[in-house]
Amino acid sequence: MRRRTSVLASALWLAGPLLPARPASAREPVIRLAAASDLQFVLAPLLDGFQRETGLIVEASFGSSGNFTRQIRQGLPVHLFMSADEAWVLQLAQAGLTRALPDGGRDRGVVYGQGRLALLVRQGSRLTLDPELQGLRAAWASIHKFAIAHPEHAPYGRAARQALEKLGLWELVRPKLVLGENIAQTTQFVTTGAAQAGITALALALAPEVARHARHQLLPEQLHAPLHQRMVLLQHAPAGAQRLYEYLQSPAARVVFQRYGFVV
Repeated sequence: MRRRTSVLASALWLAGPLLPARPASAREPVIRLAAASDLQFVLAPLLDGFQRETGLIVEASFGSSGNFTRQIRQGLPVHLFMSADEAWVLQLAQAGLTRALPDGGRDRGVVYGQGRLALLVRQGSRLTLDPELQGLRAAWASIHKFAIAHPEHAPYGRAARQALEKLGLWELVRPKLVLGENIAQTTQFVTTGAAQAGITALALALAPEVARHARHQLLPEQLHAPLHQRMVLLQHAPAGAQRLYEYLQSPAARVVFQRYGFVV
C-alpha cells in the first residue's frame, strides 16, 4: 500500500506538502488531521513514521486553533484535532462533536504537551535577548513592527499578550503590533523582516528551518497561563485515526515533542 501526505488549504507559512505526495488508490482510508500551526515541524517526522509503519494516508492542515474550532462546529470534515489550547477541545466535547464514549459521554481527549513562548529576532539583529525583555524595552525606538499571533483565536497570541502585560510592556507594544493569523504566520513576519521582533512558539523557534534565519529567547512560563495543548478524536473518526491518536502518545512520539521544546 502506498502512502502520501498532503496539506489542506490553510494559513501556512511553508507552502506545499509536509512530505512528498505519493499516489494512492481510492480504497485507502484518509485520516484528516487539523493541527495548531506550532506543530508543523514536530509533526513532519511523526506523520512520516506513522505512514511508513501503517500504510495509511494522512491529510494535515495547520492553522489557528480557534479558527479550526469554529470550522469544525460548521461541519469541517476532520477526524483528529490537535489544539494549542485545551479549552477549544473541551468546547467541542461539550457541544457533542467529539468521539462518543461507551458510557454515553463524549471524549475530552488527552494533553500531548505544554507549549512555551519565545522572543524571536532575525539573525544579525543587535537587540539583546533576555527573559525579562529588558533588551527589547531598551531598543524599542529601533522597532517598527512587533509580531504576535491574534489573541482572539490563537492561543499563543493570547499568551503573548499576557506575558507583555505582566512585564508592563503591553501599552508600549500596542501601537507597533502586527497580528499574525496564526503563530506560523507570526514567525514568518520576523524571519522575513516584516517585523523586527515578535513572540512565537518555542517549537517553531527551535526548528532548523527557522533557526537559520532567527535567534530566540525562551520566556519564563510564569508570565502567562499554561499552554496545555490537547488533542481529541472527533465524531465519525475511522479506525485509522484511532491508530494515529495512539501513535502520537507513544514514547517515541514524546521524544520528538520534547525535542521541539514541549513539556510532556
